[in-house]
Amino acid sequence: MSPLLTRSASPRGVERTTAPLLAALLLAAASLLLPLPTHAQIPGLAASEELASEAPAGEPVEATVEPGQDEDIENRLREIYGTIGGLEGVEVEVASGIVSLSGEVLNEDAREQAVRLARQIRGVVEVEESMDRVRDVGRRLETARETLTDIGYDVVASLPLLAVAGVLLVAFWLLAAWVGRRDAFFDRIAANRFIAELLAQAVRAVIVVIGIFLALQIMDATALVAALAGTAGLVGLALGFAFRDLVENYIASVLLSLRQPFLPHDHVLIEEHEGKVVRLTSRATILITLDGNHVRIPNAQVFKGVITNYTRNPRRRFDFTVGVDVETELAEALALGLATLRTTPGVLEDPPPQGWVDALGDSNVVVHLFAWIDQRQTEWAKGRGEAIRRVKVAFDEAGIAMPEPIFNLKIQERALEQAIHEPEPERTAPLPEEVADLSPDTHLDEEVAEERRQETDLLDSEAPRE
Repeated sequence: MSPLLTRSASPRGVERTTAPLLAALLLAAASLLLPLPTHAQIPGLAASEELASEAPAGEPVEATVEPGQDEDIENRLREIYGTIGGLEGVEVEVASGIVSLSGEVLNEDAREQAVRLARQIRGVVEVEESMDRVRDVGRRLETARETLTDIGYDVVASLPLLAVAGVLLVAFWLLAAWVGRRDAFFDRIAANRFIAELLAQAVRAVIVVIGIFLALQIMDATALVAALAGTAGLVGLALGFAFRDLVENYIASVLLSLRQPFLPHDHVLIEEHEGKVVRLTSRATILITLDGNHVRIPNAQVFKGVITNYTRNPRRRFDFTVGVDVETELAEALALGLATLRTTPGVLEDPPPQGWVDALGDSNVVVHLFAWIDQRQTEWAKGRGEAIRRVKVAFDEAGIAMPEPIFNLKIQERALEQAIHEPEPERTAPLPEEVADLSPDTHLDEEVAEERRQETDLLDSEAPRE
């Protein structure tokens, strides 16, 4: 069965699906709740801001250095670096407003932080740094241990909020599953079963998204919403290009299910594919050709293609041409042909048979004959073949010649004499006329019925038709 027609999973299945989602949500929330060092949390840095430059961005800093200012800058930077973890090993030297930083830092972020803090001090003209990263294994392991310990404390402190957010998320997930199982409600909104399923899935998705947003609000992780929205937009754009044909077929299946151009067992011609309709799925239309082969046509091609439905109108016209001798009385030939069609089994009286002289050939005159049949009682091909047979017999009995193309041949004299003296072959008596079987062929209909018993589809006899 198509995944689009599958009903909502059981609550137990929902719980199994919720577990990995909740775990991922907890990890994301924990990463957002990590305390990051701020200006207000760093001792001494707030005081250093009193010396921060108040000049507008982009304007050059005055290079005038007051007496004793280098020493003040050096003392203040050492005080600041000593209070920030990872910057204790930074050595500072100031000369004429130029700060030289050396020593060791834990990582590249610490290096950039040290340079940034030095440039914020009033009176600093330039910052030169030659700091190295700490290579001591023990110190780096100690830093990692302290970081993990801080993370653990933060996670433990955030457990109540995480628990509330998790319970809220599970509640909304279960609510979405319950609403999605209200089949009768969605069937009343949309008469088409496929559209009802789409509405149910859309409502479930909206409820789950609302639950996720509220859970993030409780954990004060709304910044993650914007990140997820941006990521979802990029992923959706990439998937749209990658699965363009799949999405196009899916949309075409929705439109075809809303206004159905055919029903099961209909005899259709879609572009160059002719056969009986088996089913309409969310991706393709399945036909059984007149030769018994299965043809799968993408719905996008079906929606955009030219469809000929031979079953929609049970009455169908057939035609054929007959070439008669140029010496034949054409009015008599037409009258005989129409009279023969009117007496042919399966030919309808209304509309009546028609005929006219169609063209002048090289050695004959072409007569075109038309007649209608009811496909519910007469097979189209059988009815047409029987009509051609009866017209041919009637013309033969009336002596109306249907000449073949004439060729001029040069025959040797001996062969000509032999042909003249040979007796003409005796004509056999015509075979007795039998009643032909013109009933519709139901073999393909039986195969279509067997196929449809195995799987459901989007075709509905009560849906609007084009």
